[in-house]
Amino acid sequence: MIRVGIDVGGTNTDAVIIDGKRVVGAVKRPTTGDVTGGIRAALQALVAAHPGPARSVAAVMIGTTHFVNAVIQRRGLNRAAAVRLCLPACASLPPRVDWPPDLAAAADGGHYLLAGGHEYDGRVLEDPDEAAIATVARRIRSDGVDAVAVTAVFSPLTAAHEERAAAILRAEIPGLRVTLSSRIGRIGLLERENVALLNASLADLAERTASAFLQALQDSGIEAPLYITRNDGTVAGVAATQREPVFSFASGPTNSMRGAAFLSGLEDCMVLDIGGTSSDVGCLTAGFPREANNVVEVGGVRTLFRMPDLLSIALGGGTIVGAEGSSIGPESVAHRLEREARVFGGEVLTLTDVAVAAGLAEIGDRRRVARLPGPLLRLVMDTVHARLAEAVDRMKTDAADQPLLVVGGAAFLAPGRMDGISEVKRIAHHGVANAVGAATAQVSGEVDQVFRDMSRESMLCEARAIACDRAVRAGALADTLTIVDLEDLPLAYLPGNSVRVRARAVGDIDPASGPGDLQ
Repeated sequence: MIRVGIDVGGTNTDAVIIDGKRVVGAVKRPTTGDVTGGIRAALQALVAAHPGPARSVAAVMIGTTHFVNAVIQRRGLNRAAAVRLCLPACASLPPRVDWPPDLAAAADGGHYLLAGGHEYDGRVLEDPDEAAIATVARRIRSDGVDAVAVTAVFSPLTAAHEERAAAILRAEIPGLRVTLSSRIGRIGLLERENVALLNASLADLAERTASAFLQALQDSGIEAPLYITRNDGTVAGVAATQREPVFSFASGPTNSMRGAAFLSGLEDCMVLDIGGTSSDVGCLTAGFPREANNVVEVGGVRTLFRMPDLLSIALGGGTIVGAEGSSIGPESVAHRLEREARVFGGEVLTLTDVAVAAGLAEIGDRRRVARLPGPLLRLVMDTVHARLAEAVDRMKTDAADQPLLVVGGAAFLAPGRMDGISEVKRIAHHGVANAVGAATAQVSGEVDQVFRDMSRESMLCEARAIACDRAVRAGALADTLTIVDLEDLPLAYLPGNSVRVRARAVGDIDPASGPGDLQ
């Protein structure tokens, strides 16, 4: 099956066309301010260079930083209302209590605390007050708010109250975009509510971005279904992404890690992705990024949902170097690299300039940096190598030496050797590993819930079945499904042999069905 993968980074937009396990071609284009301009340019260049394979493309996958950047930069956000079903409990801390003030102000559509929710053992805390929910809906409508996050106490155990509240809200406000926390977050009220609110605040941006992607694909002349990559190394259809844009957070580094696994054939190793703006370090386990099991901050907001376990540092090819090496970053010229870096005729000294002068890369015009003094080059590169080695060491979970795959457009910045690393390996097509990861992504189905009064084998079997069913409904081929993540955690403080079980099934895209839309 021929696929196109695109990954939008802070500096470059990379695109590849893949036929089976072979990379047919790849292009890089500067990322544009509107994001879609870079995608359009990359697609057009790819089609022009490979017109034959482009006519047989079965699927196009795009990875984007658009959504997480909107949160970090506080731009393009909806005002989202928070409806928490919790009374008479959980009222001491209001929604957004721990948000940065500027982000809270940008996305605040009011908050409402109402009766509802469950106890930790599944008993009803309080029945929802349906009249109160309807009254709140009318207030939300009068305020001009069209996105809502509904959170109920212990809803990951049972989402009945969230679903009932959503039905009432939608009946009162046709077209309302409703995010249910139980479908995104995990146990932990505030963190789950936070990620639901972030998701709701991205409602308009998700619709505009997906529509722009579809238009860019249409303009390229490629007739194929569009998928958007997610942060677990899989993809989802446009409708699912519009409904749950938060699952695209950190999808860029995830794409790079999956691409590294595909290109190298290694499934258990560490990956260092050095781009134009930042470097990300993570671990591959069975070919997928290790998942974070603790709170992850996004734009200063504490969240608890599915995210890869990554360490990011502000160091990349576009990182600005101060006079005489006095500073290295964190500022970067980002997508302006080909205008502002010295090797391209600009005036800003970047790490790319230093690497070219040191003979580590062949980019631009080396004559423009020929006069950089040797001591400066050694000082800067020694500092860069030390920072990268420290980041890799911090992410290791095993004292034994491990292989390290180095990918990204600025992979030339990595040292040839590191303590605790058996081999620093640069693979073919490493500069577009992110786009390769997007192109080769699969479809997943996931379950994360509490089972009670069942044998361990029965719990695991049911979790597997639910995950596989969800993967098929999301557009995966049933006969290609494998379970890549399965764990059970007994909950000692819950009655009735309660066990939290997480399972994830992945499978190849079913070209006949196209993207599913798992509700």
